[in-house]
Amino acid sequence: MLRALADAAMRRHGLHVGQNYLLAVLWERDGSAPGEVAAALNVTTPTVVKMADRMTTAGLLTRRRDDRDNRLVRLWLTDAGRALQKPVEAERRLIEEKVTADLTETEREALLNALAKVHKAASKLLSEPVDSGDSAIT
Repeated sequence: MLRALADAAMRRHGLHVGQNYLLAVLWERDGSAPGEVAAALNVTTPTVVKMADRMTTAGLLTRRRDDRDNRLVRLWLTDAGRALQKPVEAERRLIEEKVTADLTETEREALLNALAKVHKAASKLLSEPVDSGDSAIT
């Protein structure tokens, strides 16, 4: 349900599913290479490249060769991509406020603590080497 809410909110800003995450990486580290963005998002580089194609067409970012290594392409925000930061972040905060509005402060704090633990455990699982014979998640 939360993902559906977030996707609908991002569509109101002209973004397709997941594009807000790519933008968030570039808002922090404009000029990142697709592989760097992929690592930050825990997705494959081809996924980022495909998304960047669409976002380039939409005028949200540009691609330029790296100054030092011409083999490397970097993704740079356009003014339109930068302009989405405040409204997208405001939209995220609004969703968070609305979906937690019925929680007490104690419940909200407990939820955030529990989510932090879930995030830590998931991050640890992602950083573990994958054993090709067994499922990574048991």
